[in-house]
Amino acid sequence: MTSVITGDIIDSRKQESKNWIESLKKILSPFGQTPIQWEVYRGDEFQIEITNPEDALLTAILIKAHLRALKLDARMSIGFGDKTHNGEKISESYGSAFINSGELFETLKKQKVTLAMRTGNQSIDEKMNLMIRLALTFMDNWLVQSAEFMAAAIENPNLSQEELGQKLGINQAAVSRRQKRAQFDLVMNLDRYFRTQINQL
Repeated sequence: MTSVITGDIIDSRKQESKNWIESLKKILSPFGQTPIQWEVYRGDEFQIEITNPEDALLTAILIKAHLRALKLDARMSIGFGDKTHNGEKISESYGSAFINSGELFETLKKQKVTLAMRTGNQSIDEKMNLMIRLALTFMDNWLVQSAEFMAAAIENPNLSQEELGQKLGINQAAVSRRQKRAQFDLVMNLDRYFRTQINQL
C-alpha cells in the first residue's frame, strides 16, 4: 500500500508566485526526488507519494504548518491504495491511491474543507475525516508563530522544549505557550490514532 497527497495553494493568485513557489519546493524536497516522488505542476498544484502510509497525515499537517508560517494555506487530499504504474513523473503514475487522492481532491472545494483522506474503507474514512475536520477548526487558524512551532516540533520530535526554544529563538515559557496555542498535543493524539487505523487496512 502507498499514499498520495494531492494539493493546491489556496488563493495563490493573490500573491506573487515567486514569493511562494520556491518555498513550496523547499518544503517538499525532503520527501524524495522530483518529479518521481513529488512534483509541482500547473503553477499552484502539487502531488507527493508517501511510501509509508502511516506518515501521510503528519506529512500533510507539516506541509500545512510550513505554509501557514508563510501566511499561505493549501487544500490537500490524501489517498491510500496501490500503485499499478510507475510513471517518469508522479503525475503520470497510476493506481487506486492516485485515483482516491485525485477524485477526493476534486470535491474539496465544494466541501470547503482543506484536508481530507480516502482509504476506500467507509467506516475508517468517516471516522478519520470527522476527526480531521474538527482539528481543522484550529489548524486552519494557526498564526505564524503557532505554525512555525508546529513545523519545528514535527520535524524534531526528540527535542525538548528548551531545545526547540533555542531553534526558534524563544525561551521555554514561550515554547510552552505556543505548544498550547497550536494544540500540539491534540494533533499528535490524532496522528497516533490515525496510525492505528491505517494499520488495520
